[in-house]
Amino acid sequence: MTWNKSEKSLKDLLDDANKWHPNIKLEYKIGKSLPFLDVHFTNNNGILTTSVYHKPAAEPYVVPFLSDHPRHVFVNVIQTSLSRAVRYSSTFENFNNERRYIQLRLLYNG
Repeated sequence: MTWNKSEKSLKDLLDDANKWHPNIKLEYKIGKSLPFLDVHFTNNNGILTTSVYHKPAAEPYVVPFLSDHPRHVFVNVIQTSLSRAVRYSSTFENFNNERRYIQLRLLYNG
């Protein structure tokens, strides 16, 4: 969520919300960027941009092209990766960076 009031008032609100139920605790991070699921959100001087998020521990492996998998598997890997890049990239620059990442990952895997 975005917040236009002071950081202290936000922390007070979230700390108060954590007292509502003993089994439900809200975790929060305050900053200019935030990964959420597969999307990385960034606030650049009030402009919200998005890009594909890759977990730091994730290896860049996909099914090798020379494996015995059905051919549609390889097409699906490419289509899904490009579709995710289009959906999650809010700028052409972010899309182009993700397209290069996909290309390098595919070249790396043969």
